[in-house]
Amino acid sequence: MAEDLQLADGSKTDQYRSLLPQIGALTGGEPDRVANLANVVAALKQQFGWLWVGFYLVKDGELVVGPFQGPVACTRISKGRGVCGTSWQERRTLIVPDVEAFPGHIACSSLSRSEIVVPVFHQGEVVGVLDVDSVELNDFDEEDRRWLEELVADWGNWGR
Repeated sequence: MAEDLQLADGSKTDQYRSLLPQIGALTGGEPDRVANLANVVAALKQQFGWLWVGFYLVKDGELVVGPFQGPVACTRISKGRGVCGTSWQERRTLIVPDVEAFPGHIACSSLSRSEIVVPVFHQGEVVGVLDVDSVELNDFDEEDRRWLEELVADWGNWGR
C-alpha cells in the first residue's frame, strides 16, 4: 500500500471501519515497531484531527513517550500517575470526558479537554498505552474504546 490514506466521512463507525484495514496494510510486513507506531498515530491524527495521539511505552518501570503527533508531550509518567499511569496500573481503558475533573490529571497541554487511554497488552503484560487527547469536552465514548482496543490488539504484529 502506498503511504497515504483514504480518509472516510460519515459516522465514527464508518471512519474506524475504513481506517483500521488501512492501518493493517501500513503495518503489515514492516518489521520495525517504531516505524509502525509512528504510522498508526499519524493515521489516527489524520483521520480524526484530535489534538494529540501517541504511545507511551513501558521502560524501566515507567511510561516513556514514544511516537506521537501533536504538541510537545510529557516525557515520563509514573505508574498510577495521571490518566496514562492510572490506565497502566489498572490495566483498563479510561475515558475521561473532562480532564479537569480527573484527580491528578497531568496537563501536558492546556488545550486538552477530554482523553481516552487504552492499555497495550503483549503476552498478558501492559507494554504501553495509546493516549488520545481532544480539544472538545466529552469527545470519546464506548465506540472509541471498542475500536481503539481492537486496534492495539494487533501490537504483536507491529514488529520488534
